[in-house]
Amino acid sequence: MKTSTLTILLQIAGVLHLGLLCAGASMPRAVNLRGHLATLPPFIRRLFFVYFSFIGLTLAGFGSLTFFFADSMAAGQPLARALCWLFGTFWTLRLFVAGLIFDVRPYLTNWFYRLGYQALNLAFVYLLAVYTLALWKGGRL
Repeated sequence: MKTSTLTILLQIAGVLHLGLLCAGASMPRAVNLRGHLATLPPFIRRLFFVYFSFIGLTLAGFGSLTFFFADSMAAGQPLARALCWLFGTFWTLRLFVAGLIFDVRPYLTNWFYRLGYQALNLAFVYLLAVYTLALWKGGRL
């Protein structure tokens, strides 16, 4: 695969992280998060929102690094390959969690939510595939 093609695939992955941020931002309303958290002690409620914010910052960071350093990642530079390994591992674990730990069926109450959930999983697979491809293309870590 040409480096330029892989660069474009990586830049798409970078932008895809922004889409995941948007999906994450819509999730609290979709699952009535505030209502569920209202019964928890204030510390636990704040802790959840801090974790939620850190996940958002992580996605923004992954997306920005991928988009702006796609050439380096595609070229197989060692630090960029290490990032591909980290990002690929992250998305592998996220897919595992989506499939085996989270039971979202009670929240998939309409066709739009079901479609969105499938789109999220496709995005996770795409990210895993692109980071794995960039890691594999670059040779040994």
